[in-house]
Amino acid sequence: MSKVVLKVDKVGMRFNLSAEKVDNLKEYVIKMIKRELYFQEFWALRDVTFSLNKGERLGILGLNGAGKSTLLKVVAGVLKPTEGTVTTKGKIVPLLELGAGFDKQYTGAENIYLYGAMLGYSKEFIKEKYDEIVEFSELGDFINVPVKNYSSGMRARLGFAIATVVEPEILILDEVLSVGDAKFRKKSEKKIRDMFDKGVTVLFVSHSIEQVKRLCNKAILLEHGHIIAEGNVEDVAKIYEEKTK
Repeated sequence: MSKVVLKVDKVGMRFNLSAEKVDNLKEYVIKMIKRELYFQEFWALRDVTFSLNKGERLGILGLNGAGKSTLLKVVAGVLKPTEGTVTTKGKIVPLLELGAGFDKQYTGAENIYLYGAMLGYSKEFIKEKYDEIVEFSELGDFINVPVKNYSSGMRARLGFAIATVVEPEILILDEVLSVGDAKFRKKSEKKIRDMFDKGVTVLFVSHSIEQVKRLCNKAILLEHGHIIAEGNVEDVAKIYEEKTK
């Protein structure tokens, strides 16, 4: 019997965009007190509903501004939806902005513990996995250098190595398989594939339609925050490709 591990039910996400330019905080506060601030409502997601069973891999397709990253952040719990509900079972590991939680003054080694703690890992667990993380990141002696001296690729590699050291039930991937050089991209994709073999459920956003087809078995197509197509990844990809011609 299939086990539902993720249920997204009638989810909507609204942002209030300021309709006018406010030059500084003082002016903003004055206008707010005088009720002279006007906002435009912007719905990044509207009435989004789908569910995933254990082991299913969902590709989320859509043009820029369609709501893909917002949807991932809502599922990950980074954003609270304006309406609707998200129900999940098991540990979620979101790979959204790799290395975004690093303290640049600290070394890579110190950030392994810091970032690991942010992701909910215990100090003992990180200690046990430390060598594995360093080896996967391919940073070598740079692990003892402050992160402020890292390139964006180095930060992303370390972030990926820390985040994927656990075996989550639900894995959320946002463009993270495009980090680093070709060799590291191949290696990181293999790591994700090994997770698939253990029955992890995946939500995946990528600009590479080939990568989505290679890694996912289902897909949804978002347009202006609405799902306009869903089903088999090949079928949905075909609709998406038609729209991008």
